[in-house]
Amino acid sequence: MFVPLYESVYERLEVGAGTRLLGLGCGSGLALLMAARAGAAVTGVESSSPHRLSLARERLLPEAAPTRARAGTRLMASLPEATDSPAYNLVTAFEPIGCRAGDSEELGRTLAAAAPSVVRGSPVVLVGWGPPERCDTSAVLRVAARLTDPPHVTGGWRPALRDDLERVAQRAGLRPDGSGRVACPFGYADLGSAVRGLLSTGLFDAAVTATSQEQVDKELAEALHPHQRRDGTIWMPNIFRYLIARTV
Repeated sequence: MFVPLYESVYERLEVGAGTRLLGLGCGSGLALLMAARAGAAVTGVESSSPHRLSLARERLLPEAAPTRARAGTRLMASLPEATDSPAYNLVTAFEPIGCRAGDSEELGRTLAAAAPSVVRGSPVVLVGWGPPERCDTSAVLRVAARLTDPPHVTGGWRPALRDDLERVAQRAGLRPDGSGRVACPFGYADLGSAVRGLLSTGLFDAAVTATSQEQVDKELAEALHPHQRRDGTIWMPNIFRYLIARTV
């Protein structure tokens, strides 16, 4: 669903053979795979989910891959140690912020810790949700806030703010250098797939803890009904915003 975002960013930054990319919150590794196929050397960090990191390893480091293809790819659960010679000239944080309470502060700390490993003047890509009125999924995500008590506990959902990305860049000592918007509709084969897909984001974990899995499943399905088409598929248009900032 985020492929249009990855493609837009990589085309704008001309990602290719000379790119040494550090992907923060790399998830299951799709964005890294696309960069690697363009010729980039990629390092992915996924600290929040061992399962996603395992999926990324299966995707990017299959046993059948030739040694030369594996040599430029690294996947780890924590940031690599800084060296005297900065190793990276592009940093991406593709997991959208401005949706989970505490995510902006967390990313700011991560970027500050990664800074010594990044070449001065390199681009850092931050991603956030667009205006709620242009993101159909926002109304569905509000279920997470409604079921969480207190509503904005760490990890719980919160509405995105207009300046989320700029605030993160400022905290991390980065210099804004352009932005863009990309349409990334969320599409699912049926209601069950949509419920499972949204639960996999982790944005409903706090709601499940506060209530129950059954309650969250029920209310999530109800919130998705307005987005179900006649053929049973779920379709939710969204706009995501990215900010390109530079290390200084």
